[in-house]
Parts: sequence; C-alpha cells; structure tokens
Amino acid sequence: MSKFNIAKKNITLLAIYKLAETDQEIYLSKAAITTITKSSNYLLKKIQKNDNLIYGVNTGFGSLCNHIISKNQIEKLQLNLIKSHDCGAGSLVPQFIVKIIILLKIRSLSLGYSGVRLKVIDRLILFYNRNCLPNINTQGSLGASGDLAPLARVASILISKKYSRKINHNPLKLSFKEGLALLNGTQFMAAYGLYCLIEASRLYHMSNIIAAISLEAFSCRKESFNPLISSVRKHSGQKHTSQEILKILNGSATFFKNTEYVQDPYSFRCIPQVHGATFDVIKHVESIFQIEIDSVTDNPLVFFNQDKILSAGNFHGQPLSMAMDYLSIALSELGSISERRTYKLISGERNLPLYLTNNPGLESGCMITQYTAASIVSQNKQYCTPASIDSIVSSNGQEDHVSMGANAATKLFQITDNTKTILAIELFNALRAVYLNKSCKGKSSPMLNKILKELGFPKGPDYIEPSKSIEKYRDYISGFNFLSFLKISK
Repeated sequence: MSKFNIAKKNITLLAIYKLAETDQEIYLSKAAITTITKSSNYLLKKIQKNDNLIYGVNTGFGSLCNHIISKNQIEKLQLNLIKSHDCGAGSLVPQFIVKIIILLKIRSLSLGYSGVRLKVIDRLILFYNRNCLPNINTQGSLGASGDLAPLARVASILISKKYSRKINHNPLKLSFKEGLALLNGTQFMAAYGLYCLIEASRLYHMSNIIAAISLEAFSCRKESFNPLISSVRKHSGQKHTSQEILKILNGSATFFKNTEYVQDPYSFRCIPQVHGATFDVIKHVESIFQIEIDSVTDNPLVFFNQDKILSAGNFHGQPLSMAMDYLSIALSELGSISERRTYKLISGERNLPLYLTNNPGLESGCMITQYTAASIVSQNKQYCTPASIDSIVSSNGQEDHVSMGANAATKLFQITDNTKTILAIELFNALRAVYLNKSCKGKSSPMLNKILKELGFPKGPDYIEPSKSIEKYRDYISGFNFLSFLKISK
C-alpha cells in the first residue's frame, strides 16, 4: 500500500476519515519539508539576532505572557508546559478519533507556519505509522487557546520514555515554541466534527431508506414526493431527499398505488422537508470543517516570507463550536421524526395490528421499543442545548472568552450515536410492519427488496425480546456503505 501525503492540498474530510480507517502510512512531500525547514530556521535566526519578546517563544504562557524566559531555559519551558497542561479527565476518546486528531495536528504543522523543526513532525508521523497512540481524555478543553489538555496528551508521547521505547527512539527535547505549537490548535474539536460529519451523511441516507420502508408499511401516498412540490420551494435538501426516496421506491407496486388514505401524518408527509433540512445543515457544516482541516490554528504564527511572527487567535474554536451545535440539532431532528414514525407504526392504524403483534394484551409486542426511542430522543434534545453560547473566564482573565467547542464536540458525538439507535428502532418496527402488512408482500421496489433480503424480518415470538434485533440493525447502519448506495441510486 502506497503512503499518503498528509501535506497535500485539497484533502477531503472523507479522505481523512478513510485514511484513519486503514493502516496506510503517511509521509511529508519534499515541498512540505522545504517549507517546514524554512519556517523553523527563520524562527531560530530571529531569536538569535535579537532579544525581542515573542509570546510563547521566550515568554510564559496565558496570563504569564509578561514573564521573560532566558534562552538556556527554553527546553525546560516546553517540558513544563506539556506536563502542566496534561490534565484531562473523563472517559477516553475512541482510538479512531485519536488517529484523526493526530492526522490533523500533523497536517496543520506541515503547512509551515508553526516554526517547529522537521524532526518534531517526523516523530509524530512515526508514532502514527507505528499505531503507537496516546489515550486522550474527553474533558479538559475550553475550545480556545486550542484544545490544550487533549493536545498536551498528544505532545506527551514525544517526551515520554515509555512511548519512545515502543518505537526504539529516545524522547525528543523540544525547542523554541514547539510545545506551544503542539498544544495550541483545534484538532480535538475538528477530529470529532469530522467523524460526526461522515457519520451524519451515513445516517441521512440510511434514514431515507428506513423512512421508505416505513412509507410502504404504513400505506402512504406518493404525492408528498412529487418534484412539483420541491419546484416551488427551492431548498436543495428537500429536492434531494424527495428524489432519493423516489429512487429507493422506484418499482414499488404499493407506494405508487396507495389511494386509500387522503393524507399522511407529518412524520411521513414532511420527510423531504425535515430530512432535507438536515441534509442542508450537513453540507453547510462540511464547508466549515473543510476550511478547518486546511488551516493553521496554533499561536503565534510564523510568516517567514513576510518576516513576521504574529500572535493572534486562530486557536479559538467558535466557528467549529457553533457549527457542531447546528449539526447536533440537525441530527436530533432526524431522530425526532424517526421516533414519530415508530409511534405511528405501532399504533394499530392502517390495517397494522396494535403494537405489531397479533395477540395484543397477551403480548406487549413492540410497545416498549417506542418508549426506548422516546427516551433517547428526549436525551438528544437535552444535549442540543448549545455549548457555543457559554464561556467561562480562565487564565486570570487573559483568556476571557472561550468557545466550549470541545463540549460541543463530545455531545455531538453522543447525539450521533443516539440517532443511530433511534433509526435502528424504526427499522426494526418498519420491517415488522412490512412483514405483517399483506399488501406489501413481494411488492416492494427492487432496491428495497434487496435491502429487505439482507436484513430479514423480525417475525414470530423472537420480537418479544427486541434488543438483539435492534443491536443487529444498529450494526447494519454502522456498516452501511453510503458511497456504494449513492452510486446505485444515481
């Protein structure tokens, strides 16, 4: 397998995600190595030529920025910085997201505005290629000054004897600004957001498939998906959703002939408007994170071509925090409308038996699946309280406005995972309803028939214990190859 140039231009979010899924190694191009070397040499010469104070290079950090540090204490300064900032708490970040964090940190440093030596980036690459990754805690970052605590854990492997032994190297001694460049940055937030965006795309397309099964099972009408509807309300997500649903159901002998019921409930009739709004949010948030993975977010920044070293605030996570709050709402609504469809499927309407059992009373059937979905939907609503509107002063008032983007990131992750379960519950009930709806037997579209065959039907007494089936359908959603689906559905 050829190596991947992590410094190349125009890397997509999906490319980073897929890279982290594999054992493919990464490297720096010759052009990147040249730029990195020029940047670090410029910073070193600048320091050697004069005694001007440069934040984080020969000063303390945060509110200690006016404390002068002598040149012979620089290595000690960087070492102390990493050790003191490595104070995360809480549960551990999934290792897949840790890989993305390190990929994004390497990429940001490789753009040549951080002033770090090539050997620092090379060492991070070596750790990544050897799959020697740190354990990072989820709590500790305010999302401004960068993700300090989580990234301190990343930096700690460079100076750690334990980790260095794993790759048969000695620990690095960090020079001017290198500890700060490793700690400042938005890579914790960006990695979570990137992961959740790819999962959001998967869930969006999966929700359309599941909704299509529910539309058939509940004997719904096709009018809501007519292209004329979208032509007079030109939201691209609405149009895209209508088209996708019609493609999924193309060839269905039931959906295109249902005329028994005059109107469908909103959770069915307004799928294009609700799913479509989520689609539009995903595309908007993708554009923000695409900018971020091509950005430099540490501080100060070294512009060697312009002979400037500038201290500013690129580490502030407000764009990401607000975007992730927005995506949280969008995914929560996918789950919310899904739960409403589940509710209708088990309600005993439209020739479906109450709670999808032929023995209501003796059996509770699928009753409690809706309870579970409702509980998770409620939790998602609670998680949707925006993190980005909060700020707590830190660093003795120097860092007086923060983004709380790390909190936005971790709750978005939970909402993403929760939504997967809610959709699995709808899928369970939709499949059960299709099985019980005699008018659907053998009359689904070719695309749905293929999917129905893969999934099977929860039938007979085994649905009395639905948790195993729901977990099975969660796994199906997790492994759903939406890229292949998009090729088929074109």
